[in-house]
Amino acid sequence: MSTTHIDRLRALLEPLAAREGLDLEDVKVTQAGSRRQVQIDVDADGGVDLDTIAEFSRMVGEALDESDVMGAGAYVLEVGSPGAERPLSEPRHWRRAEGRLAKIHLVDGGEIVARVLEADEDGALVEVQPVKGRGRAKERRLEYTEVDRARVQVEFNRKDEKLLDEAPDFADDDASDEGEDGAE
Repeated sequence: MSTTHIDRLRALLEPLAAREGLDLEDVKVTQAGSRRQVQIDVDADGGVDLDTIAEFSRMVGEALDESDVMGAGAYVLEVGSPGAERPLSEPRHWRRAEGRLAKIHLVDGGEIVARVLEADEDGALVEVQPVKGRGRAKERRLEYTEVDRARVQVEFNRKDEKLLDEAPDFADDDASDEGEDGAE
């Protein structure tokens, strides 16, 4: 059985990611001019911050330099996270997307936009959004076997009532701040 370049990279990087409490989400190698570009996406419950990405990138660089997986050619290493519009292809992705809106393409050809309420190893409870704002949102249990593909959606105008209720009220205090710098 032959293994691909990506398989060899995954075999090297997955134990390293696991040791750091990270999930190795994606590995890509593309040609960028005379160099190869190695793109690695990692994630964890609660997300990953820049310090974690930087430290893991350093460790990956050392591991790649010590191994022969990349050969003698030059490469550029890029380590990041899956991003805002990440695909939902594993139960852990659905769990991490709780509270987020997702566009879900069903195996039967249907398509829904729903908020992920909770997820487990077999499926997710979602709140299906009404079409064109008509009607009420409805809860639906989706088994992963019913889902062809799904992707988190970016929301620019989300009005989360709980967050709005907890936000501080800002009084119009700008008028009382005028003239404090001594200018008239």
